[in-house]
Amino acid sequence: MSFRDDSEDGRGDIRKPFLHTGSWYRMSSRQSSMMGSSQAIRDNSISVVACVLIVALGPIQFGFTSGYSSPTQASIMADLGLTVSEFSLFGSLSNVGAMVGAIASGQIAEYIGRKGSLMIAAIPNIIGWLAISFAKDSSFLYMGRLLEGFGVGIISYTVPVYIAEIAPQNLRGALGSVNQLSVTIGIMLAYLLGLFVEWRILAVLGILPCTILIPGLFFIPESPRWLAKMGMTEDFESSLQVLRGFDTDISVEVHEIKRAIASTSRRTTIRFAELKRKRYWFPLTVGIGLLVLQQLSGINGVLFYSSNIFATAGIKSSNVATVGVGAIQVIATGVTTWLVDRTGRRLLLIVSTSGMTISLLIVAVSFFVKGFVPEDSSLYSILGILSVVGVVAMVVTFSLGMGAIPWVIMSEILPVNIKSLAGSVATLANWLISFLVTMTANLLLDWSTGGTFIIYSVVSAFAVVFVSMWVPETKGRTLEEIQSSFR
Repeated sequence: MSFRDDSEDGRGDIRKPFLHTGSWYRMSSRQSSMMGSSQAIRDNSISVVACVLIVALGPIQFGFTSGYSSPTQASIMADLGLTVSEFSLFGSLSNVGAMVGAIASGQIAEYIGRKGSLMIAAIPNIIGWLAISFAKDSSFLYMGRLLEGFGVGIISYTVPVYIAEIAPQNLRGALGSVNQLSVTIGIMLAYLLGLFVEWRILAVLGILPCTILIPGLFFIPESPRWLAKMGMTEDFESSLQVLRGFDTDISVEVHEIKRAIASTSRRTTIRFAELKRKRYWFPLTVGIGLLVLQQLSGINGVLFYSSNIFATAGIKSSNVATVGVGAIQVIATGVTTWLVDRTGRRLLLIVSTSGMTISLLIVAVSFFVKGFVPEDSSLYSILGILSVVGVVAMVVTFSLGMGAIPWVIMSEILPVNIKSLAGSVATLANWLISFLVTMTANLLLDWSTGGTFIIYSVVSAFAVVFVSMWVPETKGRTLEEIQSSFR
């Protein structure tokens, strides 16, 4: 299907998307009758929570991809005869694919919608997992990992944007945090299942989230704000009505969204040069800054090499300890979803970054002092326990704010007319720094474990300052109110 102009409302330069996945509430009466009475379906609107739970399958896939390499390293290397460097390349290729996906994510989500974008992302993920599960040599492993990364790069941008655009303002923070909660669940599932099943079966299990996501997308509405921007007025109002309930008066929200869309540029594309305008550079700086600092804090270095860190600290069952850290991360992120709309974004970020700074300092000091203490002394054992406590505390405090909230704020503060380009830039920056941290963490830990954690603690301390001085509070404000404040 090709693009066609929409001139009915005077927005002749806005074009219809070439892929519109539809929703149950837009089906013809004949199609609806296959599932029962059309009126019965319409009388029971799908809640926003149900929509979020369906798209959350994407971040679960994201987390499963991130966690897959940790429990499978030894078995994949043994079965396929890979060297350490070859497996390290396999692990890092998901970041490379994600960077490519991040570059494309904004434009894909712009032209085919948030739902269509997630469908596009699901396909390379499924193919990638199949390539890994049937791999006979490293070439299929690498191809599969790149495809997975590409899909994950699109998911990491599209899901938080979709959730922010469908959620009511009083639930936007909590529902937005479900994105990161789902990532942590995916990581934990990969860690846990990796203890019991071999790597090929684990790859097959990785297909499940996306195979459920694809049909699920047909039963949820498209983002009303995206539909409004594309000039699809009837679909926009229908989508919003479904999300808010058929008995809810949506006239005020419809008016606010239409007014915000009308005040933006009518072009569906924007040039890099325009991002230098003051009304754009500040939200872009905040969005990119938070996502960069999220990764520079070293969280992926800590999580990816947690088994080695625990072994260095003297913990014998390091793989089981890693699963425990994954479970703690899920619990802490779950607490964030409950707190974020009660305490606000800024306060949680300040508490989170401050806690990370202190925790990382504890780990650094523990490893530094251990170098001067005899291994058979009781103090040496105490320092080992203290370093593990510090690592766990770092993961917990990260999950309380810096894990979820940067993605929430990025999706909230970027104006709708630059969201595709600016969101892609912010997501690309996050994945690029993630790649660099992952690649350098092992080298830094070999150089000096204590020194590595000192570097991460300095970055976390800077994050405290950045949040305190730059990040606005977005709790309790509509997206239109947040974005108009930068004009």
